[in-house]
Amino acid sequence: MNKLFFFLLIFSSLLFAEKAVPPQNDASEEKRIEEKRIEENAKQEQIDLLRSKIDNTLKELAKEGVLWQKSYDSYTTYRKVEKELQEVRRNIKRLSRKKGPREELNALETREQILANQIELLQGKDNTPFKDLLIPDELPEPPKVTNPIGIFTALSYVKLINGKVNEYLQREQSLSEYILLLRKKARLSTELSLLTKSKEDMESALEDMHKLALFEGAFETVKKAFVVYEQRADSAVTQVEKEIKAQTLKLFNLGIIVLVLFVFFFLVKLVIKKYITDNERIYMAHKMITFVNVTLIFLIVAFSYIDNAGYFITVLGFASAGIAIAMKDWFMSILGWLVIVLGGAVHVGDRIRVDKEGMKYVGDILDISLLRITILEDITLTSYSHNRRAGRIVFIPNNYIFTHMIANYTHVSLKTVWDGIDIMITFDSNHRKAIHLAKEIARKYSKGYTDITRTQLNKLRNRYSLKNTNVEPRVFSFIEPNGVAISTWYLTNAYATLTLRSTISVEIVDAFNAADDIQIAYPTQTLHLNANEKKMPELPSSNPNENPTVNW
Repeated sequence: MNKLFFFLLIFSSLLFAEKAVPPQNDASEEKRIEEKRIEENAKQEQIDLLRSKIDNTLKELAKEGVLWQKSYDSYTTYRKVEKELQEVRRNIKRLSRKKGPREELNALETREQILANQIELLQGKDNTPFKDLLIPDELPEPPKVTNPIGIFTALSYVKLINGKVNEYLQREQSLSEYILLLRKKARLSTELSLLTKSKEDMESALEDMHKLALFEGAFETVKKAFVVYEQRADSAVTQVEKEIKAQTLKLFNLGIIVLVLFVFFFLVKLVIKKYITDNERIYMAHKMITFVNVTLIFLIVAFSYIDNAGYFITVLGFASAGIAIAMKDWFMSILGWLVIVLGGAVHVGDRIRVDKEGMKYVGDILDISLLRITILEDITLTSYSHNRRAGRIVFIPNNYIFTHMIANYTHVSLKTVWDGIDIMITFDSNHRKAIHLAKEIARKYSKGYTDITRTQLNKLRNRYSLKNTNVEPRVFSFIEPNGVAISTWYLTNAYATLTLRSTISVEIVDAFNAADDIQIAYPTQTLHLNANEKKMPELPSSNPNENPTVNW
């Protein structure tokens, strides 16, 4: 501080050293006074200009480097409190030696306690200027990239490290800009103190120079710390990027191996299909090849990324057992979801039927989540004959795949189902003609679905062992107590069975009614009365299986 003050005095003496002025006569006294007044006015204008520039600089300093200024203010506060505490303790020591009233001594001791508490709050935090700002954030330990999932963690780590380095670099740049403003203010304060030569301005200039020296020292520390910090960050990022590259290469090689396995087993399937003609054998061979392919891929992936496969399997076994006991239903639903997804028994969009405790639900699958299947109930024959309502959203737990009956109407590419219509005719009707009429009507209205089903079944031969692929309409006749039942079966769209059923039913009834030798049978009662008694009208039977003829 003394050196700076001495330097300021020398600089001011050189700057404002007055040149020797030759003596003037009395005649020019007024002129000299006028010139002096003008000089004083110019000097005052220069002082005002400097003060204005200093005010503007202070405003700029208030905008820039808020964190640095806050740290510096905390430091100056600590120094002031510490200086005041030392003074208070000296006074306490001095008064404690004297005898007399102790009011002043008690007040000083109270003040000492307050200042000591303030020092304790500031101790280790702001007793060194810019301590928190000079020390960069600690770099976290780089993650170990041992699997493809770790690549994402490593990329996040690289992004985090680069963000910390950029943050510290911005801190250095903000300090550099703040120092430029401090230099400007120190220069303006020095010029102002040299012009005014006031003690207040001199002290302000010295304070600015001292503050500038502190900030410049901090800037040198920041520059050196940034070089070390950047080197450490680059080393960590280089290590992580090296591991990312290694894992990416490993994943690429693993992908090539998996692709080669898929191509190899696909070619094996083609060869088997070419040289084996039995569809059942082809089906079993495809199943075995698919199982071997999936097993090999699983083993390759497992042994590529698991360091201790035996330990992993043991831990997984115990964990699965605990989960199965504690959360049986959830576990079974998750396992059912795996079976559904991997097995391909049902898919989103399929029409299925679920039987549960006497209730039957038929609808289209809207979603297959981890725990349940969501279906939209449609108007079907089941809705007509059992539920008498439709349009409900039904949630089916995935574990039902193991314990309940689930029928799929639209499995894989097959979108048609067999539907049947039963009509009873009397024993004396021409049942052969009835069978012919029913078959022709069914063939007429289901021809399009028959052709579609034939194509779909041919495609399914590659996946399933199909023996009976007859898709033409079928009509059967059965002897029943009340007549001959004509059962007509045909293929129809799984999503619109009722529409075609209604059309074919009406056509068959019209055809049977138009034939003279075909009579539709239905439960009736015939009453035989005496000749002189009035004939009773026919009454419908309350039991359809009851003998329709009653003799009185």
